Amino acid sequence: MIYDIQKANVWKRISAYIFDIILIGIAAVGFAFLFSNLLGYDSYASDLSALYEKYETEYRVDFDITASEYDALGESEKNAYDTAIKALSADAEVNYTYSMMLNLTLIMITFGILFAFIIFEFVIPLALRNGQTLGKKIFGVCLIRKDGVKVNALLLFVRTILGKFTLETMIPVLIVIMFYFNVIGVFGTFVILLLFCGQILVVSATKNNLAIHDLLAQTVAVDISSQMIFDSYEDMIEYKKRLHAEDVSRAEYS
Repeated sequence: MIYDIQKANVWKRISAYIFDIILIGIAAVGFAFLFSNLLGYDSYASDLSALYEKYETEYRVDFDITASEYDALGESEKNAYDTAIKALSADAEVNYTYSMMLNLTLIMITFGILFAFIIFEFVIPLALRNGQTLGKKIFGVCLIRKDGVKVNALLLFVRTILGKFTLETMIPVLIVIMFYFNVIGVFGTFVILLLFCGQILVVSATKNNLAIHDLLAQTVAVDISSQMIFDSYEDMIEYKKRLHAEDVSRAEYS
């Protein structure tokens, strides 16, 4: 039957996902390292480190301490530390260098992950057809539309860029980066938890347990060895008509 979706075994899908995410992670790190060299990230990091050392030497403090270590300082040491932090925060060069490091970090990570997703979740599936990543190819899983028709470039783009990259990956990653640079507070945690709960809700509530990216693209991961896949919507309609005609013919002779 047309709508008999042979959904891939959960362990096959998990195995394919783990394999693909390892490849994407390796590629993303490689691209980020390339962008780091092209954008001169290390020079800004060195400049910021030198500026921190300058204030540490001038005020005889160590900025690299924990809250408990700060509490253990004497009164005069705390005053020196607070004065140094205030002077550091007011330094225009420090603020500029810190801002550049934040911006470059966002650029390197964003485009590193984006290029990795484009290669492994868009270009390769288009080349292999049936929406197969390398992981899906190895474990016998493929992507189809919910009506049994092959996925096309537009659906893969929506699934990969809007779903996997933007919603499921970059929003949490950017929030973590902003946490690291002290740009965002508890609201970021709320957003990440909201996305996580939303993903669980979508998987639980949809008929074929679709993740957000599959819900957006209306795709489903199936077992390629047992799933009937149509090249086009027209082929699917013709098959449906043929089945209907066969049912009518059998009914006439029954």
